[in-house]
This record gives sequence, C-alpha cells and structure tokens, in this order.
Amino acid sequence: MTGLLKRFKYQLQADLHEFFDKKEDKNPIAMLNQYIREAEKQTEQTGKLLQRQVELKDKLERELKEATSMLEKRTSQLALAINSNEADLIAFAEQEVEVYKVRQSTLLTSFETAKVQVFELESKYETMKHKIKDMKVRQLQLMGKENVIRAHHKMDNVIDSNNEASLEDLSAYIDHLSTKIDKKYEVTMLESRLALLEKQQKTISTPTDIENSNQQAM
Repeated sequence: MTGLLKRFKYQLQADLHEFFDKKEDKNPIAMLNQYIREAEKQTEQTGKLLQRQVELKDKLERELKEATSMLEKRTSQLALAINSNEADLIAFAEQEVEVYKVRQSTLLTSFETAKVQVFELESKYETMKHKIKDMKVRQLQLMGKENVIRAHHKMDNVIDSNNEASLEDLSAYIDHLSTKIDKKYEVTMLESRLALLEKQQKTISTPTDIENSNQQAM
C-alpha cells in the first residue's frame, strides 16, 4: 500500500508539472478543474484505504492484548501445575505457553509494522490534501488572471481607435438629448412666465371692472 501511495504522489506531481507546462492549452481553467476533481476522487479513495489500515492496526492491537493476557494466564497455570506435580496439566500448560509466546511475538511484530505503515500513510495522505489545496489556490490565481484578461479585452474594445466613430455617435446622441431637454425646459419656463403675467393682469383689472359696474348702476 505504501508503494501505491508513493506512485500516486509522484504521478500527481508529474501530472501537475506537465499540466502547467502546456501553455498552448485553449482552456486551462476547465482542465485544471477536471484535474482537481480527479485528484480529489483519488484522495478520497486513498483515505478509505488509510481507514482500513487503521482498523487493521487496531484489530492487531486487540489480538496482541488478548494473546498477552492468555500467555500470562497459561504461565500462571503452568506454575500451579508444576507445584501440584500434575504431569498432564504441566504438558498442556507448557504447550499453551509456547503457542501464546509465538502468537504474541508474531502479533507484536505485525502491530509495530502496522503502526509505522499507518504513520507513513497518514503523512502522505495529509501531503495529498495539501497538494489539492495548493492546486485550488492556483485555480483561484488562474481565474483571477483570466478575469483581468477579459476585462482588459472588453475595455480595449471600447477604447480602441477603431471605435471612435461609435463613441462620436454616442456623444452626438447625448448632446441631442441634452438640447431637447434644454428646449423643453426653456418652453416650460416661458409658459410659466406667461401664465404668471396673465394672472397678474387679471388681478390688476378686477378693481376697475367693479368701479365701472357701480357707475353704470348710478
């Protein structure tokens, strides 16, 4: 399993370097997204293998504790059998002690090996996760560059000298709208002044009309 993870690590680094060396790629963002998805998938699968290895280590540890406990028990029973001078019990206990000694030794070796393997796998698993995180940071950097390039391209299209005619047309249209608004405002002001003058005239003429009416009545 260690060899599998080591090959994956080297392949991941090689693929990543190869990916960024290909400057001619038409859509690097899309390719990077796909690469990250694949790396995340493989990392998830590796995490499951790591979990299985941890469970195996724990099981070996339980078996080792059981074998050690049984070895201590049979050793104690062997001492009792010897003190009792029970030949058949002595033979059985000696056989049991030997079996559990071998089992304990085997399990101890396997458990120590499993502990080292789990530590190595956990370290490499964390490295894989860091690599993916670094790729996601790189992804953000590329997206930022892509946005800047697109923004510059759009701005250049507006600023470009080839679009001077369009800008002049737009400026002329704005001036035209401004002139129309100014004329409407001027007409509105003139109408307001005329209305005010008319109102003032009516106010002035009203007392005279009343006086004339009184004289005619007399």
